[in-house]
Amino acid sequence: MSKPNYRDIARHAGVGTATVERVLNGRGGVRPELVEKVISAARHLDYPRKLPDTHRGLLRIEVLMVRPETSFYRRLSHAFERIAATLDPLVVVHRSFTDEMNPEAIVRRILSTDLSRAGLILAVPSSPLISAAVEKVNSQGLPVVHVVTRASERVGEFVGIDNNAAGRTAALYISRMALRSGPIVAICHPIYQVHRDRIRGFSDYFRDHPGASDFGWLGFGGDEERASADLLWSALEMYPGLAGLYNAGGANSALIEVLRRHPRGGNVFFVGHELTDYTRAALKDGIMDVVLDQAPEAQARRALDHILRRIGLTEIEPDRSPIHFITITKEGL
Repeated sequence: MSKPNYRDIARHAGVGTATVERVLNGRGGVRPELVEKVISAARHLDYPRKLPDTHRGLLRIEVLMVRPETSFYRRLSHAFERIAATLDPLVVVHRSFTDEMNPEAIVRRILSTDLSRAGLILAVPSSPLISAAVEKVNSQGLPVVHVVTRASERVGEFVGIDNNAAGRTAALYISRMALRSGPIVAICHPIYQVHRDRIRGFSDYFRDHPGASDFGWLGFGGDEERASADLLWSALEMYPGLAGLYNAGGANSALIEVLRRHPRGGNVFFVGHELTDYTRAALKDGIMDVVLDQAPEAQARRALDHILRRIGLTEIEPDRSPIHFITITKEGL
């Protein structure tokens, strides 16, 4: 029986001979599912050549996120997708979403053994259950990277901005640039440590720099549009002289609409996070004053760099300093 050749492998895998040649010679540019078919066919036919170590199977990196309906997490997901397209075709970046308010479901996803994983990237909230699950898979040898927020304080690299500094920066802009002095309010989602860090920095700035304006009210909007809008409307009614608003989390679109509709909304100096279509338009219209963008594209790149370093696909040590957030105003668009 003659030895198998490219044509035999192509016929068995259901692909062209050019695809077989690219895969077996490591030329790249082949979709992961086709790479797997070619390698499987070559092994089945006992192709008489030692395949490179990297061709013994796909390396799956799982990225688990929440809230696909939000602009930020869509940007983050698209960033992982774009970067994955530039990697070796044997590296598969699998992106999926889960319910942020269901820690049991998050734990099941973290502990899942349905597919082998070379690394795990998490953008999920923390809880005792979730932290324990992260620590368990990490102890079993699975590299873990936290992006945007930490699901465990004990294990895994963290990729994200300096959230305390972001909160202090928001306070600096409001205290220096608000049209008037008066009460300052903030809204956040308390289940996220990063939001709590931002609020701590925001509060600390006003404590360290006392003046005519004072931060004295915090609302928990849960990144939900209706709840956040109701909170802001209540704050505007409670504080007729409201001078500034800091939104440490999501639901900016709802807050923007409240400020547009309320008769005193135009007097509020508004700082929030993430450049989106809504916040871009609000900056142009003067409803929003400053956007602090987390640069999710840079976070995705750094997170993948950490995993690739841990699994031995690169010798370059990733930068471990915080990702620089970007300050954007109307004049900087």
